[in-house]
Amino acid sequence: MCSGFLVQFLLGLSVSLFVTIPRDHPGANPREYFGGVVHRVTWAVLQEPLLLLLHAAFGLALVVAASIFLVQAARSGPRSLAWAAGAGAFSELIAGFNGGRFLDYNEDFSSMIMAGFFPIAIGARAVALFIRPGETAPSAAGLGGALRRTMEPRCGGRSGSSA
Repeated sequence: MCSGFLVQFLLGLSVSLFVTIPRDHPGANPREYFGGVVHRVTWAVLQEPLLLLLHAAFGLALVVAASIFLVQAARSGPRSLAWAAGAGAFSELIAGFNGGRFLDYNEDFSSMIMAGFFPIAIGARAVALFIRPGETAPSAAGLGGALRRTMEPRCGGRSGSSA
């Protein structure tokens, strides 16, 4: 999933550099912030600039994937995994809404917020990678057992015994 964030970031950077978003499009300057979401996202996904289409569609796919991961983490993993998944999903959602806000009002600040939540989402996913589902602490057979085995002498005897 982290590679997906990198692809999304590069697509967004390409949109910022090479695509001019018209000021008058369906969903531009809505009366209500959330009311224009369907219009602006539909417009972005169905438009001709290929980079904008890819960026919007891939962003939607990442939000759906984050939601699925959050549900799975909440059902099967420890709380720390659910919190990490929740932080990642929240970050992606905030980035997506600010992407929509950029389409609405064409303000650079919205683009900056969208890009700013990229490292937060990456960090949340990195934390989630190190949390094992179903395990709250290292077990004796896991990390502790492995450490004890490496600490034993290689000659077959126990430490502190004389041969």
